[in-house]
Amino acid sequence: MRDALRTARMSAASSKGRTGWRRILRHALWAALALLLAPVPVILVLAVVQPPMTSVMVQQTIGRALTGTRPLWPKHTPVARSAISGNLRRAVLASEDDRFYLHHGIDFVEMNNALERRRRGGKLRGASTLTQQVAKNLFLWNGRSFVRKGLEVYITLWLELLLSKERILDLYLNLAEWGPSIYGAEAAARAHFGKSAATLTRDEAARLAAILPSPKRWSPKGSVASRRAAGILVRMQYAAPRTEAR
Repeated sequence: MRDALRTARMSAASSKGRTGWRRILRHALWAALALLLAPVPVILVLAVVQPPMTSVMVQQTIGRALTGTRPLWPKHTPVARSAISGNLRRAVLASEDDRFYLHHGIDFVEMNNALERRRRGGKLRGASTLTQQVAKNLFLWNGRSFVRKGLEVYITLWLELLLSKERILDLYLNLAEWGPSIYGAEAAARAHFGKSAATLTRDEAARLAAILPSPKRWSPKGSVASRRAAGILVRMQYAAPRTEAR
């Protein structure tokens, strides 16, 4: 009789243990699903709302506060698509991502080209698309790591799935860094040329696009920008390759 009772207790305890582990596993799976879908509602809001700040802006603001650097808050004035010169849209595409309308967030062609240049002894350049840069600026942080890159790719795919190409370009132009604590096309145009983003000329737009790889080191009126802008102006003569409108 005692053996039977002992066996029954052990069986009940084992059953409770299995039930507890199943409950923990179920909760873990739901938590993982929630994390995977977390970007979705935020990205849906971005379809109609221009974010006033980004993750990168917040990090840099904190850094400036800790070091006592002024101004504390970045120069950033989000504007509508109609308030940004078409010259700047084309210049940025020509400089940063001329295959923007052909890929789905990850440009494997440009990645292969970058690796081929490296094999030939050239400098390995980044092959991040505009969409990847939007993902990083909005949600992530500066730096290089496999974790950050993996998150960037994941968010990039959601951006491409939920937003139009034109909307992604709008976000980029309003969020890109164009100098120390200068973010977005409007702030850049005001700071560097004393005019609105809507009135930028082809040359001014090319010069702004020219400094995007290193906006804290280069000035749009400097020698590096002049040299790079010459090539950008040539590419601006041609329309950016497009797929069918989405």
